[in-house]
Amino acid sequence: MNEGRPGALELIAMVLDEGSWRSWDTPPSDPAGLPASYAAELAAARARTGLTESVVTGEGNIDGRRVAVAACEFGFLAGSIGTAAAGRLVRCAERATAERLPLVASPASGGTRMQEGTPAFARMASISAAVARHRAAGLPYLVYLRHPTTGGVLASWGSLGHVTAAEPGALIGFLGPRVYQALHGEPFPAGVQRAENLAAHGLLDGVVPPGELREVAARALRVLAAGAEPAEQEPGAGPEQQPEPGAGPGVPGWESVQRSRRPERPGLRDLLAEAATDVSLLLGTGEGERDPALLLALARFGTEPCVVTGHDRRPGAELPPGPAGLRAAQRGMRLAAELGLPLVTVIDTAGAALSPEAEQGGLAGEIARALAALVALPAPTVCLLLGQGGGGGALALLPADRVLCAQHAWLAPLPPEGAAAILYRDPGRAAEAAARQRICSADLLREGIADRIIPERPDAADERAEFLRRSALTLQAELAGLRRSPPPDRAEARYQRYRRLGS
Repeated sequence: MNEGRPGALELIAMVLDEGSWRSWDTPPSDPAGLPASYAAELAAARARTGLTESVVTGEGNIDGRRVAVAACEFGFLAGSIGTAAAGRLVRCAERATAERLPLVASPASGGTRMQEGTPAFARMASISAAVARHRAAGLPYLVYLRHPTTGGVLASWGSLGHVTAAEPGALIGFLGPRVYQALHGEPFPAGVQRAENLAAHGLLDGVVPPGELREVAARALRVLAAGAEPAEQEPGAGPEQQPEPGAGPGVPGWESVQRSRRPERPGLRDLLAEAATDVSLLLGTGEGERDPALLLALARFGTEPCVVTGHDRRPGAELPPGPAGLRAAQRGMRLAAELGLPLVTVIDTAGAALSPEAEQGGLAGEIARALAALVALPAPTVCLLLGQGGGGGALALLPADRVLCAQHAWLAPLPPEGAAAILYRDPGRAAEAAARQRICSADLLREGIADRIIPERPDAADERAEFLRRSALTLQAELAGLRRSPPPDRAEARYQRYRRLGS
């Protein structure tokens, strides 16, 4: 079943720096009183693979960074996990936690070893507990699912990654196809359990060929493992490289609204592509939902690592964020909190989804939960108002330690046309409504909603590269300043800030 795919040791050699692999494994103790048939199977598997169990654990370096590794060998009794293999995984996770190492895991398994029955099955809980303790220590856990990964392995350590990718074409599912056919007398629907389908549904963050895994893992770790590192000042940053405090002359709110809607105006995806480094896009909630209106990523702005979540504004395909998008944003918040990484939220939406599906999906509750989570987040937070800022879809990403506002960005309960329809029963009075509601960047600065305006000269759409560079430098400076501030002081200051707004 795994012909042409790398085994555990081959994959380790592909991913780790050459010559850095060191095994942590010791000879296993087989369960007492093994049936002769099972003992023979174990002996044959050991002779065939040259391994002592279905799991290989140890350490090595990825791009010079020391990491712990655990990988299944499918050729050893279909990668099944018995009590000895489970104990090996637990010890690996515990040692990685004790030595403060990121853990990179690669399952390829049919699940629990049936020859050992319930004792082996119950050990899945101990593996999950050890991984949970590793994550609770603020350490990255990366998972690469290989073909096939099913049953209790997927339902334990295979589904707990901060970032999870899979091998192209890999069969990944809780229910093994042979079991389904035996129980129901018909094949499982084709394609449902393939890696590509799961990524499309927000259960995986990517489908990555083995040959590309090293670079993907290195890029993710450059951000994920940086949460405990001190903030840096970029070497050699001179005055000409510093972000600018001023914003130039103001313009009427309605003019800013019109400029914010220009198709050429750069969005979040442009900011990441042109002004950030070490960008790793994460797909969806990790729980079976994906909203194209919301983008989630790991990235660096200059020297500063962060989790980024925000509205993915694309001309011609502008979709309002729905409940799944807000749940994806909350995934980003949890990731930042768990790993001690700063969070950058980016607002650029005319409003949240207004539909029966959004109502039934709990849109209002997700806005409330996003607001509550963001206000209480222990990690440093920066919000960037990049363009449009309409309604609850914008408000959900607003309450950060520092709020930056592009010169022609705006924030309002409704787009001005909607506000005019309510205030004057005439959408044509949108310009008047925009002025009355104080929605533009200068108003936001005066009201204490924004802390800093990022200039546009005269419009971000006309100076894309310069504006994006300016925004990235400003983000870097704000993130560095926040990472140097004591967390208790920062959290209390954020609470008091939003308590005082409008008073």
